[in-house]
Amino acid sequence: CATKTPINNKGDCHVYSLPYLFDDFLFLSNCFQGGQFNKVRMLMMLDRYPFEEKVFKIISEDFPFLQKLIILNLKEQQNDQHRSPTLIRFNHLFKLNLINANKGYVKQFLSQRKTSLPCLTNLKIRYSTLASVTNDFTNDETRLNCTKIKSLYAFDVTIRSQNFDSYFPSLCNFS
Repeated sequence: CATKTPINNKGDCHVYSLPYLFDDFLFLSNCFQGGQFNKVRMLMMLDRYPFEEKVFKIISEDFPFLQKLIILNLKEQQNDQHRSPTLIRFNHLFKLNLINANKGYVKQFLSQRKTSLPCLTNLKIRYSTLASVTNDFTNDETRLNCTKIKSLYAFDVTIRSQNFDSYFPSLCNFS
């Protein structure tokens, strides 16, 4: 069990036992202490405080077969200037939901210098955030993690950029 400083007279507590025998792990927060979660395929992260890069490094190691990741956090990351040169790898992640995530998480996951996503084929995201992070679909640093995406759900699309189609050459489904 891990707790945080209470806000509004409420505290957080997440209790689980090892070995963790479920496929889904819901509501992981910054107070995650680590452990081996080989069976988990879907992870939902939620916290009122920002997730820093070190949390994602721990997750990539402790959830080695993670296939689906949902990040629910609109708080800006604080330690952007202290980024580690270590590449974070999610070898099996094929579905990433960043609709309710701060732009910093989008930068972290789509940047090939920060995160390797060799199997990413499904992305859910706000179009405005995606366009901003990819510099209107011209940024080469984020292009590699987008090239294999086959299904893109982009919330708040008004008009697609002229560079959009070339940025997602594998795209089959766009909504």
